[in-house]
Order: sequence, then C-alpha cells, then structure tokens
Amino acid sequence: MLLLVFAFILSTDVEALQVIGGNLTVVVGGTTTLPCKLINAKEPVTQISWRKEPQTDHFLTILSATGPQFINVPDKRFEFIGNFKDSNGSLRLSNIALTDEATYTCIFTLFPSGNVQTGIHLNLLVPPVTSLKDNSPTLGDEEISLVTCMAAGSKPPAKVQWLTGTLGEKVRTTTNVTQHANGTTTTVSTLFGVPTREINHHLVKCVVTGAAMSKEESLPFTIQIYFSPIEVIIIKRTKDSFECGTEANPNADFTWNRPEQTMPQSTVRVEGATLQFLSMTSDLNGLYQCEASNLYGKKHSYMYVHVTSGTCPACWTLFVLLLFMIAFGVAALWYSYKTGKFLRREEDTRGVRSKVLATSSSPAEEAAEAEPLRTEASL
Repeated sequence: MLLLVFAFILSTDVEALQVIGGNLTVVVGGTTTLPCKLINAKEPVTQISWRKEPQTDHFLTILSATGPQFINVPDKRFEFIGNFKDSNGSLRLSNIALTDEATYTCIFTLFPSGNVQTGIHLNLLVPPVTSLKDNSPTLGDEEISLVTCMAAGSKPPAKVQWLTGTLGEKVRTTTNVTQHANGTTTTVSTLFGVPTREINHHLVKCVVTGAAMSKEESLPFTIQIYFSPIEVIIIKRTKDSFECGTEANPNADFTWNRPEQTMPQSTVRVEGATLQFLSMTSDLNGLYQCEASNLYGKKHSYMYVHVTSGTCPACWTLFVLLLFMIAFGVAALWYSYKTGKFLRREEDTRGVRSKVLATSSSPAEEAAEAEPLRTEASL
C-alpha cells in the first residue's frame, strides 16, 4: 500500500509544472550560469522575467518578439543564453562582484494561468588578500611582536597558522578575526617572542587556507632582529690595506677618517670598509678612526699608523759630509807628505819620544801621555 502511494506521488510530481533552477557557489571575479528552465508546460509562455531580491522590480525581461531587454541601466555582464521557444531563460553572469550575491528569481508568465517562478541563490566566495608585516623588533630582553600575517577580506573566514620550526616555545601566536559590513572577514595572526640574536634570521612560515582558495598559500619570512653595530674590529688584510668589520642589522655603513686631521687623498684610498695606503710615506703617520653606523646607532674603533721610511734625507747628508771630510783629510796628508812636512813631524815625534824615555816619570804620567784625544758629535 505504501509503495503504491509513493509511486502515485512521484508520478504526480513528474507530470506537474516545474521551473528548474538551483543554488550556486562562485568565487568573486569568475563567471557562472543562472539556470532557469520550465518543463511540463501545457500553456504558451508569453514572457520570461528576472528579478534580484529583495527588489520587487524586474531588471530584465525576455519576449519572443524582441528578445532580452534591460528595464533600467543595462548591465552587460548579464547575457541571455537560453531559448524562448524551449522555455529556457538561463543567464550567464561574468566578472562577478561581491555585490552580486543575492537570490535571483526567474519568472515564467503563462497564458492564461499566470506566473510560475523559482529562486536561484548565488553564494559568493572571496579569497583573502594575504600579506606579511615586519614589526621591526629591536634587540632586547622583553617579549614583543615580531611579525604579523594578515588574510584580509575573505569570505568565509580564512585560517591562519604559523610554522616555526625549531623555535618551539621561544615564540607564541595570537589570532584575531574582524567581521566587515560587506560579509567578509579579516584574520590577523601575530608571532611574539623575545628579540634576541639567537632567533635572528630564523625562517618561519605563515600558512593561509580557506574555502575560497584553490590551494593553501605559504608565506615564508626570515625573522629580523634589528640592532646597532656591536663591536668594530679593524683587520689588516695586506701590508698596505686594512678592513673594518662589525655585526649589525641592517648591515652597517663604514666611514674612515682621521680625527682632527685631513685624509691625504693622494696616498690613501677608501672603498667602503677598506682603507688602502697607496704609498708608504711619513705623512700617513697618525690616528685613524673607522666608524660603523646604521639606523639604530653607531660605533667606532681606532688604529694608529707609524710608517718607518726606507730613506733618510738627513742621514744621506751626513754621509756625504763624512765622505767629503775623509777626502779632505787624505788630500791634506798627501800634501804634507809631498812637501816634506810629514817627515819633519815624524822626526820631531821621535825626538820627543826619546826625551820622554830619557826622563824619569811615574807609570801614571806615562799612561796619560800615551792616551789619544776622543771627539764625539751628536745629530
């Protein structure tokens, strides 16, 4: 008995007048078809109309003689793709916007019985606009926000998660969801931690998923802990070049100078962190300062340079004078020898020596007479 009743009801529904539609879910920006077809019609169709709820006026009518006509301002995104003779009033909607979400009513006007209709609900999905924001944390010992991941304007709400790798309990996350008047939501997730050099340059990922997305989106981020130069070190690279180094984030800019002195341009070349001496001269002697700086501070270090020159002008002058004096002395001796004065002097000396030997003197007196005269000169 129950089977017979069910079969009778089914037969009645199949033979009854129907307007076939259906609900749709579409991603914003895409294209879809609003289906509308009348079946089992026994009476002629005189008009097909479309209405967007909750409005009561039609925005499009389709007549057998004139075809589709917009009632007010034409919206060319709607295109009639049905067939009036086949009682098919389907529309194609392209470049779908969020404001297109609504229930669309398709109405068939029959003569003489009147109107039959169906509603097609258009549900829209809006993919989020994702972004990362570096919160520019500076070196410290208190917990602060490191980086923020945002999934903005999504429908339905997007899910935001962090992959932090080996950081583990060194970081934590907070998530906030904001509902907007147009039905979209913004999900914001922030990564917190103590800004130490240990977590600096550590790679993390923000992973965003949602029904409006064709696939998950992964946003990699390298944590940046910003700090001023820690310590400036000057390293000798070659015999005539020196390089300045430090640890800083962002990288430091280097400046070489001489405190209270000008840098000799002809003998010194500066290229970034490198100081090079082009020629080793005494004018390079003095104090040099290397300063490392970035947006968060600066630090400097000093280097004293003393050049020992391979040439000495004063020494060369003294050497020439000494040679001249030796030559003059040799010439004088040669002249004395030629004129006989040297011989007479030698005889006089022998005579004196004979007298000394003949004279009775004490050993101390003899020693005093035998010691030569010593002359010293200081430069």
